[in-house]
Amino acid sequence: MNVDLFITCLNDALFPRTGEATVRLLERLGCDVRFNAAQTCCGQMHFNSGYQEDALKLVRHFVETFRDAEVVVAPSGSCVGMVRDLYVKAAEWAGDETLLREVRLLAPRVFELSEFLVHHLGVEDVGAYYPHRVTYHQTCHAMRVLRVGDAPLKLLQNVRGLMLVALPNVEQCCGFGGTFSVKNADTSTAMLADKVQNVLSTDVEACTAGDNSCLMHIGGGLSRLRSGTRVVHLAEILASTEQEVFA
Repeated sequence: MNVDLFITCLNDALFPRTGEATVRLLERLGCDVRFNAAQTCCGQMHFNSGYQEDALKLVRHFVETFRDAEVVVAPSGSCVGMVRDLYVKAAEWAGDETLLREVRLLAPRVFELSEFLVHHLGVEDVGAYYPHRVTYHQTCHAMRVLRVGDAPLKLLQNVRGLMLVALPNVEQCCGFGGTFSVKNADTSTAMLADKVQNVLSTDVEACTAGDNSCLMHIGGGLSRLRSGTRVVHLAEILASTEQEVFA
């Protein structure tokens, strides 16, 4: 299967290893992964902050970049949620019927990594090995917008060596929310404190999730406490193999 990788601007700028892990994982499963260097930000930050005109340019560019893709996969529920949920609203806001038709054709072919693996490829065991005690944070976009369900948990439960520990109050937001954490810093910090406390209560070595935006927020809280608990993207766990660990 041909897969176009949408790496997202956050991963490109700050977390390149997540993209590299996604490629290794997909290729190991037999996918032909392509990366179109013309891709840019999906426009979520702009659209959610009230800059619809700026977001619209990015929506049009995304459609132009990926319109011929068989499927588009991203290691980010947040950005995929923007494409699948808000691109239609952006096109409707602009009154652009041509763009609206193109968005409706493209959006169903854009997948978050875990839902693509489990619901599209039908794979739950990706041959991963990660000998650590781990808890999983369910991100808001994955849970509430994309409704990926237990796809990430099915994948983690099949990772050899991994001990998966349930996160208390897993349905609660970590408080990041993109620009929300900037505009509502006090509320965001309070929400983060609750999330960090829940993570620490599990006594794990690592907290994982499908979005580096949330992990950046949670990881910052854990780091400031010098907890020793790290954060790691789901793709990096799934891409790990016994050969790599003992190399």
